[in-house]
Amino acid sequence: MKLRAVATTAFALLAFVFACAPASAEVLSVDHGGNYVGSVIVEPGQVVHGDLNVMGGDATIEGEVDGDVNVVGGNIYQRPGSVITGEKNSLGGDVTDMVVPWSAQHSYRNPFDYDGKLMWKIVWDVVAVFFFLVFPLRTRMALTRLEQHPGMCAVAGLLGWVAVIPLAIVLLCTILLIPFIAVEAVAVVAAVFLGKAALALLVGRRLCEVVSPKTTPSPFAALVVGLVMITAAELVPVIGAVVSVFVALIGLGAAILAFTGDSVIGVPVVPSAPRPPLSGPPMPIS
Repeated sequence: MKLRAVATTAFALLAFVFACAPASAEVLSVDHGGNYVGSVIVEPGQVVHGDLNVMGGDATIEGEVDGDVNVVGGNIYQRPGSVITGEKNSLGGDVTDMVVPWSAQHSYRNPFDYDGKLMWKIVWDVVAVFFFLVFPLRTRMALTRLEQHPGMCAVAGLLGWVAVIPLAIVLLCTILLIPFIAVEAVAVVAAVFLGKAALALLVGRRLCEVVSPKTTPSPFAALVVGLVMITAAELVPVIGAVVSVFVALIGLGAAILAFTGDSVIGVPVVPSAPRPPLSGPPMPIS
């Protein structure tokens, strides 16, 4: 049940990204069914056999589709005289334009524009919340590392980013371990989001303590407040780039230290009390 919930949430996030992302300016003419990324068109007189699945673009039907037309992140345009024998399903497009004004399905949007940056920041914040909900224990451990060893988190993050490319080259040279390059990339991305969640928890909790010292905020409320503050700082020109680098650096370091023991980072280990020696009268020998 837990794996199914995680998979459902991941698919929902993926669908949200494609629904909000702008459609590609290029239109691909298709003559058979299948999965496509970007806008496609079925030319007049063309017959497409099989389902037509489009992600991140529009589907313009001027000919015939012998199957379903499914679109995520775009619209279905059926021209006069065209035929679709199956069902028409779309997620995004005009509906998303009303709910998410910055989606701009029909025009290219510079990713460095304010609205584009805000949209992606919100998506990354949702992913950070997702990691907090799935890995609450590791997030709290990363938060503890940030509170107790902020400098060590920065050093660990710097070393982690420096080691990414050399480690990938080593895996590439081994031939057999090439698939682990993808594992490394996924691990780095996951660590950054986990560390960002921990940093947002720290920022949100400190801010809530300043506003209301007598109350203790819930972890989720502190997380949301912290993400809002970090996102607002990242949208500030020039300063925002520095904040993003800092979040990626210290977030990765905190996540790395969350998987290490206390003795590795210099926390003294209290030795257990020695057991008293065994004593007593000698045992009789039978």
